[in-house]
Formats: sequence, C-alpha cells, structure tokens
Amino acid sequence: MTKVDLNADMGESFGPWVMGQDAALLDVVTSANIACGFHAGDPDVMAETMAMAIEKGVGIGCHPGFQDLQGFGRRKMHVPLPTLQNWIRYQLGASLSMAKAAGGTVRHLKIHGAWSNMAMADEAMARACYEAALEIAPEIVIMVLSGTVMEKVVRDLGCNWAGEIFADRAYNDDATLVDRSLPGAVIHDADFAAERIVNMVKSGAIVAESGKQIETRIDTICCHGDTPEAVDIAKRVRAGLEAEGITVTKL
Repeated sequence: MTKVDLNADMGESFGPWVMGQDAALLDVVTSANIACGFHAGDPDVMAETMAMAIEKGVGIGCHPGFQDLQGFGRRKMHVPLPTLQNWIRYQLGASLSMAKAAGGTVRHLKIHGAWSNMAMADEAMARACYEAALEIAPEIVIMVLSGTVMEKVVRDLGCNWAGEIFADRAYNDDATLVDRSLPGAVIHDADFAAERIVNMVKSGAIVAESGKQIETRIDTICCHGDTPEAVDIAKRVRAGLEAEGITVTKL
C-alpha cells in the first residue's frame, strides 16, 4: 500500500500580524513545518502552533529560514557557511526547546524559502546545513526536495530523510522549482493541484512544466500555508490521494 505524508508550512504569524490558516490546516495535514522566528514566527506563535499540532496528532518539524522577516525569507542572502550552520543550530535549538515544553518532539527539519532554493542547487551549502542539524539531533528526518542535490547529500550522509514534492509549485526539468517571479510558478487551482499530485505519486515521478517526468522517491507532499487557497488545496490533495487508495499518514 502506498503511503505519503502531507505537510504544510505554518507558525508564520508574528505578534498581532496573522499569516495563514494554521488551525484549519492542522485538521488536514499530517506534518507541520513550524517557523522559528527568523523568516517568520515568534516564541508565542511557536508555542501556540506546536500545542495545536500535538493536540491534533500532527508531526512537528523545524522550519529554519534566512534572518529576513521583512522579505519572509524569500530573498536570496549570501551568508558564509559557518554562519548558516549557526543559524540552523540556533533555530533547531529553539524548536527542540519549545516542542519539549509543549509536551512534544521535533521529528523533522525542512529549510524554508530562498535558503532552500539555493541549497537545492548548492551541494556544499546543503551539506553544511544538514551536518549542523545532525550534530544536535542525529535521528531527525531531513526533508529534501526530491531529485535535487539535497537528496544526493542526505544519501551521502546516511541520515534519516524524506523526499518532498510540492502540490502548489511548478517544476523545472532538473526537479528544481520554477522561480516565483515567473508566471505559473505558484498553482492556485485546487482541483488541478490534486490531479497532478495523484498522478505524480502513482507514477513515482515529478512532472515538470515541460511535461518531462523525473523518476524519484516521494515520501511527503507540501501545501504552502500562506496562500488564500491553502486549505482548499490541502483538502483536495488529501481527498484525491485517498480516493486512489493512497494512505495519508505521518512519516
């Protein structure tokens, strides 16, 4: 029986500014990638989001991002690798502490935004970041973009990892994501998103915008939490998978 995890980025509100529909998403997804205060979130938001995830039986993940609140972590930053490693250690440490205080555990780590986009094409960056995380939490599951340099790195490291595809993003022929500045990069049609994800999971391959199929391992599917259609897309994707006999469950 085919099984997949369904994850979403959340905990991205900051003080009185609300981002996303976390409570509704937690009724649908099986894993939550919770921001750590660098690209979004704050200690109160982390605590509240983790408590909701634990109550609803959703797996908690650390979602480190660039130190870029204004740009929501979606602007490229050129930072020395030792500093990036410290940013990983700092944010993962905060996640581990907050989860423990809430009565839960952090099971996975997934890098956010522009940092992720850079790491999926930069082997040295990906390796440095993942090694920093594994120093602190050797058993943690590293979520990587399937079919990219990230996957090569975690295979080389021999760590626990999960291959991820995106329900709401278009792909290039090398399995990287189409830049958000380009038309069609972000998918807003929930029915289309569900149909393409079911096809990808059943065929075990990413389907690029060009139609090219890239065979890859698929363990988890991401629905971004900050788009207006986020909850609808997550619901349609889950329903579409389950209609095909695919079990949606935590990693």
